[in-house]
Amino acid sequence: MITWLQGEIVKNKQWCPALYSLTIKAPPLAFKAGQFVMVGLDIEGSTIARPYSLINTPDAPLLEVHFNTVKDGKLSPHLARLTPGDKIQIANRASGLLTLDETPDTPHLWLFATGTGIGPFIAILNTAKPWQRYEKIVLCYSVKTHEGLAYHANFKALQSRYNEQFYYLPFVTREHAPDTIHDRITTYLDNGKLEHHVGLKLSAETSHVMLCGNSNMLTDVTTLLEDKGLRRHSRREPGQIATEKYY
Repeated sequence: MITWLQGEIVKNKQWCPALYSLTIKAPPLAFKAGQFVMVGLDIEGSTIARPYSLINTPDAPLLEVHFNTVKDGKLSPHLARLTPGDKIQIANRASGLLTLDETPDTPHLWLFATGTGIGPFIAILNTAKPWQRYEKIVLCYSVKTHEGLAYHANFKALQSRYNEQFYYLPFVTREHAPDTIHDRITTYLDNGKLEHHVGLKLSAETSHVMLCGNSNMLTDVTTLLEDKGLRRHSRREPGQIATEKYY
């Protein structure tokens, strides 16, 4: 049974139509970077809740979630209308296995995200742990339009800071945009351009891959990786592919 913490909206940032981030003041919440939490509102006498990744680091004083609004959705349109001072409910326990604690030791970490599936990776990359642990980190972040590249500036800053260690590849599928790749992640992976671009090989011996986003991307990228000899990762059967899908 969920126990709710009372939160208060500090900021509601709209990145573009239907894309938002909420900054929330709430009682302390223990979690690991990459996990998600149930977020709820009292709507017409009932608590409506959905899972959202916590994109802040565990030591940050405020919580932050990143989401798309869904037309006729039961919760997201209400979240989008929240203003500073409004109340919101946060579950007292985070969940999810898309964390670095769950990954085996390898030289290279590959992160693939579509849309708001970027959430777990924002939190992970803003901690010290991945930079201390991996020789190379590759982030592939795909959206439909350039204005949907939320947190683009954050990743560019990380790219400048970890120049020889971090490869940031933004994909924009529905328009041509400066300094982005006009293609789908799956196509870029399948035709070999991704590995050529970063100068690294995706292999079971050197790579761990984390995927978060829409179900088609998860399925298609997993199939392509399995063709390269990588396999799904679980605690019982360690592998190289970890996925998170909760929407």
